[in-house]
Amino acid sequence: MRLDGKVAIVTGAGGGFGAGIAQRFAAEGASVACVDIDRAAAERVASGIGAQALAIGADVGSAAEVEASVAATRDRFGVPHILVNNAGTTHRNKPLMEVTEEDFDRVFRVNVKSIFHYVRAVAPLMRDQGGGVILNVSSTAALRPRPGLTWYNASKGAASLASKSLALELAPWRIRVNALCPVMGATGLLEHFMGMPDTPENRERFIATIPLGRLSQARDIAAAALFLASDEADFITGIDLPVDGGRTA
Repeated sequence: MRLDGKVAIVTGAGGGFGAGIAQRFAAEGASVACVDIDRAAAERVASGIGAQALAIGADVGSAAEVEASVAATRDRFGVPHILVNNAGTTHRNKPLMEVTEEDFDRVFRVNVKSIFHYVRAVAPLMRDQGGGVILNVSSTAALRPRPGLTWYNASKGAASLASKSLALELAPWRIRVNALCPVMGATGLLEHFMGMPDTPENRERFIATIPLGRLSQARDIAAAALFLASDEADFITGIDLPVDGGRTA
């Protein structure tokens, strides 16, 4: 198993990509802290995994709650070797001038500030145990933005650029940092990304922009995350890895 003996924190693990990553990591031998603002959702995922998973309810935009989630992980499993900043949100796809300040603040709090908080809480612990891996779930929006999502696109651009800069700063601590860039998937945010009802006809309009002809699935993102978190990728840091069926080719 590729993550045998490793401890991982996965945020936004109550569903979608985060649940898929947590489940795949556990299947490969990791102990996983499943963090989600919806504690009940985190508990459902953790209970499905079993004893090697811990459910933690936390607001990833709160420094105090982030620190508490890291402390709970240490108490149960030990110092984390892997951090996956997957928690994310968006504003609804709509004209630029209709996006409110509240929308903007919420998107950047979840998509960017959470990375700030978790890096500050986890990186020193990884340093002291000899290194680690940080994965930030960005988006194809950082590489090829769609109209109607400007401030979401900007938040993911920040996540991708922060990943590159973190990779440089944390390399002396033997901490690798990479970003995953999924194309849109059939998650709870799909209607927000589309800005229209999730009907087969509307899905087809977006699927038509993906050369391999489908939306991303949790298993796609989990497989890419597993590779980057594993020792097989121990000389890879500072990259954006599109998991997008050719969308950004």
